[in-house]
Amino acid sequence: MAKKAPRRTAERILETTLELFNRFGEPNVSTTAISAELRISPGNLYYHYPAKDELVTALYARYEAEMSELLDAAADVRDVDDARALLHSVLERIWHYRFLYRDLNDLLSRNRHVETHFGPLLARKSRAVRTMLCGMERSGALRIPAGDLPTVAEHCMMAVTYWLSFEYVRDPRHALEPDNAQAALLRGVQQVLGLLHPYLCGGQRAQLQALGESHAPADAA
Repeated sequence: MAKKAPRRTAERILETTLELFNRFGEPNVSTTAISAELRISPGNLYYHYPAKDELVTALYARYEAEMSELLDAAADVRDVDDARALLHSVLERIWHYRFLYRDLNDLLSRNRHVETHFGPLLARKSRAVRTMLCGMERSGALRIPAGDLPTVAEHCMMAVTYWLSFEYVRDPRHALEPDNAQAALLRGVQQVLGLLHPYLCGGQRAQLQALGESHAPADAA
């Protein structure tokens, strides 16, 4: 049986850097710590990524590509369950690259690539939210007055963008730990879908309530 080819060093560097950034926060992780974690020389690290900023840029580019692909699915959303699935996937990607949002303001001020690319990605997210809402409206799942739609979409985007910050201030020591991922994701989805509650039609409100109850902690009663 043929042995699997070892992962390329550049790929290993990115994976380890992402793990360390997520665990400790990007400002608290040095290139020396990354090379030590990988058990490679600093020179080997610098050969692939001459500066820490280039690691941030590479990880952001990967995040942006993955997120852009996910947003294409907004056109297929027809009801609360479809919206839940899409939002869960979007928040899951944010969680996977959570260091970006944990230190977002700082990164925007220091990394030119993040600064120039985050705004356009945010605009694509906003368009995806509007597409999602319009699809739900066409299918009869909700009714939003035309004048309210931009505001509702913007509020949804604010919830998605600052969901992790809210989680962090609730419990700074534990919120971003891997063991808390599922609970945080479910809370984030419910927070966004809750903004649609006044506009849901037919059985969609009951469906939203059922989703919340099905994911409630066992000791919540």
